[in-house]
Amino acid sequence: MRVFVTGIGCVSGIGMEVKEHLRSFQSGQDGLGGVTLFPTRHDLPVSEVKEGNTALRERLALSASRTFSRTALLGMLAAKEAFDDAAIDPVSRLRTGLVSSTSTGGMDLTEQFYPLFREHPAHGRLRHVVSHDAGDSTERIASYLGMTGFRTTVSTACSSAANAILFAVRLIKQGILDVVLAGGTDALCRFTLNGFASLMILDKAPCRPFDDTRAGLNLGEGAGYLVLQSEASLTKPPYCELGGYANVNDAYHQTASSPDGAGAYRAMKDCLGRAGLPPHEVDYINAHGTGTLNNDASESAAIRHLFGDAVPPFSSTKAFTGHTLGAAGGLEAVFSVLSVSGGLLFPNKNFTTPIPATGLIPVTRYAAGEPIRTVLSNSFGFGGNNTSLLFCKTDTQQIYEN
Repeated sequence: MRVFVTGIGCVSGIGMEVKEHLRSFQSGQDGLGGVTLFPTRHDLPVSEVKEGNTALRERLALSASRTFSRTALLGMLAAKEAFDDAAIDPVSRLRTGLVSSTSTGGMDLTEQFYPLFREHPAHGRLRHVVSHDAGDSTERIASYLGMTGFRTTVSTACSSAANAILFAVRLIKQGILDVVLAGGTDALCRFTLNGFASLMILDKAPCRPFDDTRAGLNLGEGAGYLVLQSEASLTKPPYCELGGYANVNDAYHQTASSPDGAGAYRAMKDCLGRAGLPPHEVDYINAHGTGTLNNDASESAAIRHLFGDAVPPFSSTKAFTGHTLGAAGGLEAVFSVLSVSGGLLFPNKNFTTPIPATGLIPVTRYAAGEPIRTVLSNSFGFGGNNTSLLFCKTDTQQIYEN
């Protein structure tokens, strides 16, 4: 059974909707700036969504008396755009589900609750802690969109949203659902900023994925969702087909990737194997590319191992959006769909010097109208949880109207 993409939606530090992201890529404008969402002693660049929670609630026409985590709000916004884009009839008899992912969950609200609770167990507002669970944002998105069928939550660190999409594809292929809204959402919070600072992998300057001078990642926030459909349920031309997928775990380290890129290599190789596609037919790689010393060396080694001297154009978009953690695979799936649909190559911002061990040079300029039929999207998470997705052009396809 074939699975197609019929709707896309995203929000991040470079845009509130898909078309704003495209304009940012075209102009080379990243979303980086100082932290404004909460007080912190860290003076580090991050990519925040440029609206506060009040403005997000107003966009979504939500009651000001109700409490929502920022993670849920960002997810609702991107999911609604994707759902509206697919134009799914809410009263149709299609079996429709939601697979959403996150890593921070409602941590932003928990951080408001805990200081008061620590002073005295009777203090603190319970409405700020009931959204802590990762599944809360999934339920809020489903409720907002009126989705009452199957729904579940995936949390596998930075590969979360890619795994949500992978699971959605399997649900369709196995005949369980006809349509699945899948992706991920994550908001910036003190927990992630302090946690990544403790790992000493945050760059004090704009990150430089795949550059020999790279010094770490920049955190970001956002959400990205796809609507996936079975061929039998299609009512309009799709953007593309999701032709391959794979998840592997190299279990090398709690937070680091294997130096030789063993897990990343297997994820890409198995993904192409499932699609029946040889490496030389990949036209573009949307790389995980965080900008850390470990990830970029590992992913570069894996790419060189799989593609040899015929490495296709590749780039990381994280110098624009920051690393959005559990949402990254969803955002970058949207970018991959745009790449297949419009023949787009996205620039690897801030790159100047190749890593000597591999000599790989990513795409550094935005390009449109390229002959792209296949895009490989990589999402690699803590613990060696590695996922690759393959997006393929279809004979009859929809092109995103910018």
